[in-house]
Amino acid sequence: MRKASIETNLTEGSVARLLIQFALPFMLSNLIQSLYNVADMLIVGNYSGTAAISGVNIGGQITLLLTNLIIGLTAGGTVIIGQYLGSGDRKGVKETIGTLLTFLLVVGVAFTVIMLILSNEVLRLMKTPDEAWQQARDYLDVTLLGTVFIFGYNAFSAIMRGFGDSRRPLIFVTIACAINVVLDILFVGVYGMEAKGAAIATVISQAISMILCIIYLKRSDFAFDFRLRSFKFYKERFVKIIQIGLPLSIQNVIVNFSFLVLTTIANSMGVNASAAVGIVGKYNGFAILPAIAVGSSVSAMVAQNMGAGKVDRAKKTFYTGFALAFSITSIVFVITQLFPQQILSIFDDDPNTISAGVEYIRTFSFDYLIVPATFCLNGLITGTGHTFISSVCGILSSIGFRVPMAVIFGSVLQKGLWGLGLAAPTASLAAGLIMFVYYATGKWKKSMIVRH
Repeated sequence: MRKASIETNLTEGSVARLLIQFALPFMLSNLIQSLYNVADMLIVGNYSGTAAISGVNIGGQITLLLTNLIIGLTAGGTVIIGQYLGSGDRKGVKETIGTLLTFLLVVGVAFTVIMLILSNEVLRLMKTPDEAWQQARDYLDVTLLGTVFIFGYNAFSAIMRGFGDSRRPLIFVTIACAINVVLDILFVGVYGMEAKGAAIATVISQAISMILCIIYLKRSDFAFDFRLRSFKFYKERFVKIIQIGLPLSIQNVIVNFSFLVLTTIANSMGVNASAAVGIVGKYNGFAILPAIAVGSSVSAMVAQNMGAGKVDRAKKTFYTGFALAFSITSIVFVITQLFPQQILSIFDDDPNTISAGVEYIRTFSFDYLIVPATFCLNGLITGTGHTFISSVCGILSSIGFRVPMAVIFGSVLQKGLWGLGLAAPTASLAAGLIMFVYYATGKWKKSMIVRH
């Protein structure tokens, strides 16, 4: 019996239809994946209180920093695989997959060991409140033990997106999320394990996601056979992965670091401010999902079309993606401005936390009007392989705008969480303007991976 193929051709047919078909499962996957930490926060908040919420937020932010480092490399893998697939280079696809998986396995083990040793120092640097210290330490240590699973799932999802398949990751992460919620209720609600129980549930769920991906790929017409001999480096492919993926990783880490600065400043304002920033952060993860999903879908579609030499179709993909993303996030912005108290009360009923969160979300939510353009421009530039440019934009917006704005308005001018919230839309606007200038030059039209 012939094995099923995971490939989808994104170089032919209606751009709008393909983009929606690709983006919708990807958006739902990210939505459900975001439920991991949100489920942790909701269940921990209802059973364990504000200190546990703060601990989950702080520990989760550090874990997210490591995850974003790897997501950059895997996003680079999506672009490389997509362009090789579009150009018909099967050998390049196979060797890129083997090199990427081997590298991530080694790095995942190394990161786990190093971060477990340094976890106390990292929590001190983040000015973790005394009330939340043990909760944050428990959550961080347990989730670090699942680093390999986090890396593995993100790698397999990125590979499948490079092949044009965004539906299977949705199925796998849905199953895992359901398991995560059940285990959260069991460990936190029934056994009273607080933040540590939420972390254990998350790690088990992530392991299941990765295992399901492997089982599916082994049963499909996949370019990698998962045998020990296939885990090896190809120097040329490794150099290309680093060239395309490393700038994205650096960008992700610095962007995430800039949000850690926001968390650190909020921590210094007390446990209610810390919890409020954590809650808005989780809500924000949902609010910008459409822009993230469409932007990443633009990147995958542009990669295949650039590999096939279809520059005009790549450009059309960007315009279509922007219109789609903005039509959704603008509605989210209106809802957020109208019902901030109701949104925050879902997570915590402490009136001090809700009051602080409303102050923060009022200004932060203006980001929802800007990120569609920023993410779709980033998707276009990344899909062509010009990741150095997109990385520079992200770094400049974070170091040049988000961090200074957070420090100036949040600490120096004593504007509290209202001032702290201004940092996010300011940084997004700066990144969008820089990328638009590069887009206007037309230099993005030259592919950095497949030469025509």
